Amino acid sequence: MSGFLEIKDSCTGCGICVKTCPVQALSINDNKRAVVSDACTLCSICVDSCPFQSLAVHHSFGGNEEQLAKYSGILVLCEMRNGSPDRSTYELLGEARKLSAGEKEVSALLIAADPSDAPEKLIHAGADRVIVAEHSSFEHFSTEPWSSVLTHVITEYMPEIVLAAATTTGRDVMPRVSKILDTGLTADCTDLKIDADSGMLMQTRPAFGGNIMATIVCDRTRPQMSTVRPGVMKPMEIDTSRTGEVINLQVTDEMTKNRSKVLEFVPSAGDEVDITEAEIVISGGRGMKNPENFSILHDLAHLLGGTVGASRAAVDNGWIEYPRQVGQTGKTVQPKTYLAVGISGAVQHRVGMQSSDTIYAVNKDRDANIFQFCTEGFVGDLFEIIPALVKEIEKRRG
Repeated sequence: MSGFLEIKDSCTGCGICVKTCPVQALSINDNKRAVVSDACTLCSICVDSCPFQSLAVHHSFGGNEEQLAKYSGILVLCEMRNGSPDRSTYELLGEARKLSAGEKEVSALLIAADPSDAPEKLIHAGADRVIVAEHSSFEHFSTEPWSSVLTHVITEYMPEIVLAAATTTGRDVMPRVSKILDTGLTADCTDLKIDADSGMLMQTRPAFGGNIMATIVCDRTRPQMSTVRPGVMKPMEIDTSRTGEVINLQVTDEMTKNRSKVLEFVPSAGDEVDITEAEIVISGGRGMKNPENFSILHDLAHLLGGTVGASRAAVDNGWIEYPRQVGQTGKTVQPKTYLAVGISGAVQHRVGMQSSDTIYAVNKDRDANIFQFCTEGFVGDLFEIIPALVKEIEKRRG
C-alpha cells in the first residue's frame, strides 16, 4: 500500500506533529509550515494529533501485479432493517457466492448497535466470515463512522472485491471510501461477472438514460468496488447447516467520531409494504390519466395483498409519490407477480421490473412494447378490465 500525507493550507507550523511523529519524518520550514520527508510511513499519528485538522493521509491501493495479487476474497457491506439483515444484503451475499465460484472467501461486514442473531443469518445466507462492528452509536446509519469502519476493514483484510447495495446508505458510504482509498467504484450495477481470462470483475451498469449498458473494469487498483441495484440479484437458498467464522471488531474512538448527530428517526408514513419487498406489485402508467384513477389499482392491490407502483411518467405528472416509481430512475423490483397497467414498456421501465417471476400487462395499444416481454398480455380498456377484475375477486371471496 502506498499513498501520501497531505499538508493543508490551514497548517500554522505549530510543530505538534513534529513532536508526535515516531519516525521523525516531519519538520517545520522557514515559512512556518510542516513538510514531510520520504521517511513517512503513513501511520496517521500526526493526523490525530493536529489540533487544526491540517493533515490527511491518502492511501493508494494501486500497484503492480504482485501488489494487486495480495488482495483476495469478496467483502459485502451489510444493512439492517428492523433488527434483521435487509433483503438487499441477502441478494449481495448470493451474488458474492456466485462470483466466488467456491474459490474466494466471502466476508460480510455488519455495523450495528445490537447484532443479535444477524451474524448467524448472514452465514446461513452465504457468508464464510462475518466481521461485526458493534457499538451503541451505530443504532442509526451515519456517514463518517460507517466510512471509517469500512475503510479500516478493507485496509486490514484486503478484499479483492467490495460490494454494497445501491441504497441511500451504499450510495453515501462507497464513494467516500473509494476516494479515501484512491480506488475505483462502479455505481448502480445491474450485472457482475468475473472475466475468465483476467480474473477481473466485469461491472455492468445502464448508461445514457438506460439506452446502453456499459461494462467497466477496475484493472489498476484494489479493491474493485461496486454498488449493486437492489432487486436485481437473486439471494441463495438459506442453508441453516452452513457454518462460518464471526470476528468481533475492536471499535476505536476514532471509528465512532462523527460531526453530525441523529436527532430522530422517523419511518415513512403509510401501512403498505416497500415495493421492493412486495410479492405482488401493480403499477400504473400514463394510461391512468389522472391521480384519482390510481384508486382502482389500490383497491386491487388491497384485495391481492400487494402494493402499488408506477412508471416515471405517472410520477412526473404528480399522480403518485416518487417512492413508488419503478424503473431506471426509480426502484428495481422482482416480485412473484407484476401487473403493468397503462404502461407502454419503455426500456427505462423494463430494467426495473424485468426480473419479476410473472409479468402481466394491460394496455389498449396492441403494439405497446410491454407485450414484447410480458408473460401474459391483455389488450383492452384498463378502466373496464381492472374494475371487472376487482368485482370478480370480491364475488369469489363472497
